[in-house]
This record gives sequence, C-alpha cells and structure tokens, in this order.
Amino acid sequence: MESGRQRHRSWTWAIVFALAGIVSGCQSKGSVSDALDPAAIAAPGAPAAGAAASPAQATQSLGTGPTKVTMLLPLSAPGNVGESGRKMLDATKLAMADLGNALLTVTVEDTKGDSAHASELAVKAITTGTKIVIGPVELAAAQHIAKLSGSQRPPVLALADNFAGGPGVYAVRLNEADSAAAGAAGLAAKGRKKFVLLVAAGANAGAVEKRVANSLSIYGATLAVTIPYAAGDGGTKAVNDMGSLVEAPDAIVIASGDDSPSQILAALKSKGIPGKTVAVVGTNRWLEHPMEPLFEGSYIATLDPSETGPIADRFKTTYNYPADANVAYAYDMVALTAGIASSVGPDGFNKQVLENRSGFRGSTGLFRFRADGSSERSMPFYQVQKGALKLVAKSTSGY
Repeated sequence: MESGRQRHRSWTWAIVFALAGIVSGCQSKGSVSDALDPAAIAAPGAPAAGAAASPAQATQSLGTGPTKVTMLLPLSAPGNVGESGRKMLDATKLAMADLGNALLTVTVEDTKGDSAHASELAVKAITTGTKIVIGPVELAAAQHIAKLSGSQRPPVLALADNFAGGPGVYAVRLNEADSAAAGAAGLAAKGRKKFVLLVAAGANAGAVEKRVANSLSIYGATLAVTIPYAAGDGGTKAVNDMGSLVEAPDAIVIASGDDSPSQILAALKSKGIPGKTVAVVGTNRWLEHPMEPLFEGSYIATLDPSETGPIADRFKTTYNYPADANVAYAYDMVALTAGIASSVGPDGFNKQVLENRSGFRGSTGLFRFRADGSSERSMPFYQVQKGALKLVAKSTSGY
C-alpha cells in the first residue's frame, strides 16, 4: 500500500507538472490545474499535533526552502479573530509538512488583529525580499495594500473577508459579490432574463452590482435595476420601491451584507415572492444566520463542504479539532505557493502564473484570480428546501 509520505510526494510532482504546463503555455485550453487536488492527498500521515489556543509568538519561521514567504495572521487577537488566526497557522503547518518545508521559508507575523499594525508588517514584507505575502486577514489592511503603487511589488494573497481585490492583491475568500454573481448566473443559465438586485448600501455595493451584471451578460440576461437599502432598515422600503421601478422581474438577488435577510424576505413574501414566476437568489452571507422558514425556496451558490473532506479529516486527526473555511483557505494558499515554487522557482510569482484562466483546484473547489485582484469560483448551486440546502447543480456554469 502506498504510504502517506509517498502520496504527498506524488502530489508535489503533480503540482510541478501542472504549473509547468501553465508557464510553458502547453496546458490544454479550458483545463484546470490539479495543483491543489485534495483527493490526491487524502493520506493518514500527519505532522505533530498543535493547538489552536497555544500561546502566539510575535514571529515564527516554518520551513527551510529558498522561497521567502511572509504570512500575516492575527494570532494574539482576542475572540473569534484570534481563534481564526491560530487555525490558519495550524493549517499552514499542515500544508508545509505536506508540501512546503523544503521549498518555502514562511515567516509568520502576528498582526494582533490590528489593521494599522498589519499594514506596517505588509509594507515591511514587500520591501524586504519576500516573494509573496499570504494575508492579511484585516480588511482595512488589505484595502490599504491594494492602494500602494509599485510595479515590482510582490503579489499578495489577501485572506480578508469581503475584500474586493486590487491589481496584484488577490482576494482569496469567497465574498458576497462572488456568491451573488454565481447564483444569478445559475438562474440565468436556466432561462431567467430580467433581474433585480437588492443590496445593502456600503462599500461593497458597487462590487456586488458589477459582478452580478457581468455574470448575467454572459447569458443574455440583464440587471434591470439595483436598489441599495440602508443597513438596519430591513429593506422594506426597497421592496416597496421595486414595484414602481421594474415590471415583472424573473428573479431578485438579495445581497444583505452583515444583516440577516429575514426582514427583506418577509417584505417580499407579503407580495407573493418567491412564487411561480419570480425566484429569489441569496448569498453565502445568508448562511451566517440561522436558516429560517423565510429562506424556503431561495437559491444560493456557495462552497461545497465535501471539497474540504480530505484536508478536514487529516486536520482533525492532527490537531484534534475540526477544520473550517479558515483552515481550507490558508492550506490552499500555502499549497499553491509551494506548487509555484516547486515548478518555477522563487521568481515564478508573476501575473502569468497567478492569473492563468485555467485556474486551480483546492480544498475550497475550483478558483482563479482575475487581473483586477478579484477571484472567481466554480461552486455548487443550491435551493433551500425544508430548512436545508438541496443541490440543484454541481457547479454554476459562469466559471
């Protein structure tokens, strides 16, 4: 039987060949790199166990490889932020043991959950020889880095939630704009033509509108009107205004941001929506709230939890607590970095490789980075039925 170490070695070579194909231009059109195929590493072998709550060190160094990487994590931040940072550190250790120890030297810096400190650490990293930065988690810090000029700046794989991205500063996590666009595409592919977007007003509203409109255009569908609504008012006024702004829409996309969509769904229900002629599309952000009866019948495109299975099982065995999305994102970015270093070397972190249209397969599914720093993901399309997500399609076709 093949050992865990042999399987990890085989996966490393798969990364070498897949990424070499991208760089040489020999990869077949439309194919997807298997650089992060989680099925290939579903091995029982694992490094020594760690603990998410272990005391954080200001600076830690992992691996002995020639490619210098800086990782910015909120290790000593209080509450859930610090817990997430420590989970990401454990995921990094697992990925390094699998793939990166001989390829990368990862310097892990503690941002303490402070955006200003994270920005300082990032600036220091990109001006002192780091080939790529993974992180930060802090949204304001990621936005600050995206505004910095300099064509020689190393790429940044930002782990901040709801980050829109910027040139050379790539948004790693699934955000609401991605989910809304994929969900809208899922219905447009089935023939729905006229869409309305109800979006929580704020910094992300424009990005959501742009992504939804772009995804609909692929299928000849249109975004008839976008109606922002103020956070906290539940969107009732927006629903009332909708009737005077657009006639007979086929679908309504609701991007509710931090708030629960319950109030706006209640307002729509009073008008018979969703119904036979009008569908409702939600986003991944809905799933941060309890699944209420008002969600029934809505469609949502989001990550497939089964994709993380091989990583999650080994992570649980190694660290004695369950993996979550934070673990998957951190593991994938370290694995991707190791793959590029293995295939192309320390100087291989460029736009041609990171923005290749074929994309990559990770424990969070298929993804690719765009020139504007945003990411695109192929994800399953679900409908809420009897309080649970029921699969409608294995992947949205807008990827």
